[in-house]
Amino acid sequence: MKPEETVFHEITLQDKAWMDRKFAEDDRNACEYSFANNFMWRNVYQVRVAELHGCLVVRFIDGEIHCFSFPVGNGDKKAAVEELLAICHEEGIQLLIAPASEQDRAQMLEWFPGRFLIEGDRNDYDYIYTREKLATLAGKKLHGKRNHIARFKDSGDWSYEPMTAENVEECRTMTYTWIHMREEKWNEEMNQEISVLHEAFDHMQELGLVGGVLRRDGQIVAFSIGERLNSETFVVHFEKAYPDLQGAYPMINQQFVLHECEGYAYVNREEDTGDPGLRKAKLSYYPDILLPKYELEESSVVYADPERDAPYIQEIWQKCFGDEEDYIQFYLKHRMTRENMLVIFRDGRPVSMASFLPVQYLCNGAYVDARYVYAVATLPEYRGQKLAEQILRFAEEKYQMPLILSPAEESLTRYYENLGFKNAFRGERKNVSGSDITALEVKDTEPVACTEPVTPEEYVRIRDEKCAKEGYVHWDADAVSYAMELAASCGGGTAAVSCEDKNTRNEQEDDRDILMYDIREKELVILETTLSDDALSQVLPQLMAETGTSAASYGRERGMIWLPETMADLPVADDGYLALTLG
Repeated sequence: MKPEETVFHEITLQDKAWMDRKFAEDDRNACEYSFANNFMWRNVYQVRVAELHGCLVVRFIDGEIHCFSFPVGNGDKKAAVEELLAICHEEGIQLLIAPASEQDRAQMLEWFPGRFLIEGDRNDYDYIYTREKLATLAGKKLHGKRNHIARFKDSGDWSYEPMTAENVEECRTMTYTWIHMREEKWNEEMNQEISVLHEAFDHMQELGLVGGVLRRDGQIVAFSIGERLNSETFVVHFEKAYPDLQGAYPMINQQFVLHECEGYAYVNREEDTGDPGLRKAKLSYYPDILLPKYELEESSVVYADPERDAPYIQEIWQKCFGDEEDYIQFYLKHRMTRENMLVIFRDGRPVSMASFLPVQYLCNGAYVDARYVYAVATLPEYRGQKLAEQILRFAEEKYQMPLILSPAEESLTRYYENLGFKNAFRGERKNVSGSDITALEVKDTEPVACTEPVTPEEYVRIRDEKCAKEGYVHWDADAVSYAMELAASCGGGTAAVSCEDKNTRNEQEDDRDILMYDIREKELVILETTLSDDALSQVLPQLMAETGTSAASYGRERGMIWLPETMADLPVADDGYLALTLG
């Protein structure tokens, strides 16, 4: 007998009463927290259930993946998680809990600091709307929905009726036609959903499900099935309509809510599973709540929490890099998120860290998602345990995408080479000072370059147009906005530069360049520019005079890249473009 079988058993209809009680005790509004949902999917995910320390726990098995629900009910949730840890360790697997709520996330950070990697899965977020919105479709934003419904009503006789034992077989027959109409897009996930739908047809009454049917000219063209989820929310589990019939989907949506959801404040229409078409459809109704749901996976490397862990991160940063507190706080406020800094805990606190910021890398003629590695550090008293290497290895396995970094010191190059990083971005900085400044003075006969403000979006567009080539690193507007704010906080600035008069320039042929700089003591540091050396010579003397600097430097940052095994055979451009190293 397997260890889990001593406490978990296959879900059956006999479990409904006690599971309903436990779900009611927590009154959760995520779609998974209903007996019917778990029962209908029991064959797809080998659903097992157990009561641990007064809590309901559901176990799912999908191939090699074993997943447990967060404990539900008025029992001892922490003790239940501890028992799940013991069960998983006995079975030789890592504990994975999903879905978990925002409250669950905070509770786990308190109970088990540094033991769980916690991630939100956007594909699994529930779309929740007020019943009034779906029933009335009022307002400009939903004008299109009202138009589709009007076309449906104009095109023939129609009627709505509850789903009953008398018409459920007609609905089952309708699904076969629906499948035939979508056979070109058919996949295994859709096949699973249909099998689950037929479980709903088979057990409507026992599961407490409610259905609605839409007819046109006497024939069923759409139906919907759902149930009470909690004290104020109704959940829609299934909605099917003929895809070629204009207005059928918005019509069944509205009619079902009007007739079957009275008395509820909200309607949960479940997740989009990452399907682009489904996401577009659900967003088109403008959800009132996009409900986050989290996965919690037992791990030795976890994400730092911006609220709880910030003081420890600041201590690591100051001890390892010596940066000013203002800069560290600026970074933590503007760039640290819940899911972009990996850390390792020791003695109840983070002691080693590294940030992994999203970028795109132009490789083999196409942009691929990548991560920029920043602020790799370990407290001095914890060095020698290869903690930073452990974080980097974990990131390689987790992200499965290029990792890009700029070594802070030449001595670190060999360290990263030993970890599989390759030189990919040549670095070079030029210095200007003293008599060199005079040599750069602009002659009276030369056109004077003009500078003007630039938005982050314009900066990104110009940067992409001027610099994109094999090995180019693209930063998005949010990252550039941060860099612009940081430069400004250091007395610097960002501008678009043109040698033409902006009043006569043809905006359709925008040939402006970009320039970003900061001030470090009396030195003007050009962080990035697309200006040529000749063009920069027109700007630099005036800029140095305006900023009161006596020296300047400009150029590009050097960098390295690690490629996952799936990209290992691709050539690495050793003259790629990194430039901005946006912390």
